[in-house]
Amino acid sequence: MRLEAVGRRYGARGPWVLRDVGLELPGHQLLRVEGANGSGKSTFLRVLAGIDRPTAGRVTGRPRTAYVPERFPPALPFDALGYLVHLGRVHGLGSRTAADRAGQWLERFGIARYARTPLRELSKGTCQKVAVVQALLAEPELLLLDEAWTGLDPQARAVLDDAVRAIVAAGGTAVFVDHDVRRLAGDTTAAHRVADARLVPVPVPVPVSRDGDAGPLVVVEAEGRGEPPAGLGDGTSAPGTLRLTVPARESDAVLRRLLDANPPWHIRAVRPAAGPTEDA
Repeated sequence: MRLEAVGRRYGARGPWVLRDVGLELPGHQLLRVEGANGSGKSTFLRVLAGIDRPTAGRVTGRPRTAYVPERFPPALPFDALGYLVHLGRVHGLGSRTAADRAGQWLERFGIARYARTPLRELSKGTCQKVAVVQALLAEPELLLLDEAWTGLDPQARAVLDDAVRAIVAAGGTAVFVDHDVRRLAGDTTAAHRVADARLVPVPVPVPVSRDGDAGPLVVVEAEGRGEPPAGLGDGTSAPGTLRLTVPARESDAVLRRLLDANPPWHIRAVRPAAGPTEDA
């Protein structure tokens, strides 16, 4: 799949949300997309999905595609299984095949008992699982995920992680937006940031460990303009300042992300988490 000089704006005189985007999406690729709220990440995914048509440029070679939107519309006249069978048929599956695959995925996500429950009666988390299942049952070659992990319990997040890995390992491509830098960080092959309507390559995110075996911790203090790189955690203590506690073995990667940001962040201090402050 290839994007050539793609631009998107809403209305003839509206501001450009995306402009001059060029990108190739080969198989076996897992692409992370980051950016500030309202920067155009969701628009970019909708263009990839074919839901939004480019205002300029062109998209060629779109494979069999499935998309999980940021917001799932639960007020639809279906129960969970009926909705999935309907979407399966839209994807070209037969009714029986769609029903069988839907049942298997509902079981894996732990919501098989809700198969005949109307969507409007499901909890937000269960609706999100249904939204994910509708994309996976089509066995897509290109999977697009817009904050798809939001609202999922840990077990369901792990199921989705494994499903994404399986699609990429089979030669497919996955593009995702997620606020957590740890999400699939060990599997991500490329990363881009949407900023000022442009798609800019950025270093592949490095996960910040938060388990009991993280080893010695350090505190990173930084100052900067704009938003810090996505996914480094909730460390902003005041506008323009950032204070993060990270494993010492990962501090170099965190510092690199701060210094590679646009504009770059100034590192004020790096010190042991339990020790006195030391100037960097």
